[in-house]
Amino acid sequence: MTTATLSPRAAARPAKGYGPRSVTRMEWNKLRTVRSTWYLTAIFAVGMISIAMLGMSHVAWGQMSGSGKASFDPTNDLLAGLALGQLLLGILGVLAISSEFSSGLIRATFAAVPNRPLVLAAKAAVLGALTLTAGEILSFAAFFAGQALLKAPAPHAALGQPGVLRALLMGGAYPALIALIGLGLGTLIRHTAGAICAMVGVVFVLPLLTVPMGASVADAVQKFLPMEMAENTLTAVKPVAHQLSPGIAFGLLCCYALAVLVTGGWALARRDA
Repeated sequence: MTTATLSPRAAARPAKGYGPRSVTRMEWNKLRTVRSTWYLTAIFAVGMISIAMLGMSHVAWGQMSGSGKASFDPTNDLLAGLALGQLLLGILGVLAISSEFSSGLIRATFAAVPNRPLVLAAKAAVLGALTLTAGEILSFAAFFAGQALLKAPAPHAALGQPGVLRALLMGGAYPALIALIGLGLGTLIRHTAGAICAMVGVVFVLPLLTVPMGASVADAVQKFLPMEMAENTLTAVKPVAHQLSPGIAFGLLCCYALAVLVTGGWALARRDA
């Protein structure tokens, strides 16, 4: 009797039916059938559009000071809802994997797909596609809704003006990157409350911790933090002094998300579920 042996290439080939396409389809089915996905997305939509409309409808251009008029950015101010959006989509990113650890479903997932980094990559692809699509749609929706309520003689913005289209595109991409960072933190921590606290700490608390260091140190550190980059670089049409360029800031945020996801994939491959 002879024993057949598999070549290294054949052994490395995933089992039939569980390649990247099948795993991605499986993760999409999980994400779209969880109610929290649509609840968080709906709150994000309401917050983005309502905050933009509320803010622009109360702009009193005639009562603003000279410095206020000079710094007024009708595009950046319309995207104020991103402060809420980054929290909501960051939580969505955490829940995309931490809920499976808490329920034990992750064991069934890894039993079906032993390649754990492939599972995380599929989750990241599905989550990124959903949050990027929602972010871009709501970024433009908030822009047009707010512009419609902005009363003359306050200056209006148009998509053809320099920097406006870039700001809107970045405004949609930013919460998607925060969602991926949340996914990476959820993979590393494996506990919903702990991962959400870590995400909130990185995005909201860390900038506050730099304030006691003095204005010069705080400014130097904060320009490398996610929320500061989004507010003063990615979505700002009027340049803000001493900030990174939009391209560098966006690339740095992509590196942050990739680093957290790669670290999470490495930890996932080395630890038992």
